[in-house]
Amino acid sequence: MKIQLTEQKTIAIRMYRKNDFSSIQLLNQEEDWNNLVQNEGTTRAAWDHSNVRYVLEDEERIIGYVRGLTDENVTLYICELLIAKDYRGIGLGRQLLDYVRQMYPKTRVDLLASSSSYTYYEKHHYRPFYGFRKTWEEG
Repeated sequence: MKIQLTEQKTIAIRMYRKNDFSSIQLLNQEEDWNNLVQNEGTTRAAWDHSNVRYVLEDEERIIGYVRGLTDENVTLYICELLIAKDYRGIGLGRQLLDYVRQMYPKTRVDLLASSSSYTYYEKHHYRPFYGFRKTWEEG
């Protein structure tokens, strides 16, 4: 799919390819998502095993991505959504989420928001819900 920004500028939404991983890690690093960067093997495995994997591409540059999981009927869980800082504020995150949601129209969207992204999701009419988390190390 193509997103027309201006008459001369088009952004592509396309499926993730394994050779995109280094560009994704660079975006993660720029965002200070250090856990994803430091645990490269685990992060790569997460991408390999996710069934929702799309990138935004401006010519040859990966400028954003969404990674998630879905059962295709009830839940679409967004693990990460990230847009490069110099491309924010022009609707690319919303369009990427809308693109994925159109693929799974029966599902609800669940995601976790950080303190910095909370208002973004509120602005786009996502409602907060209560949840829990526990890692293997926490027993």
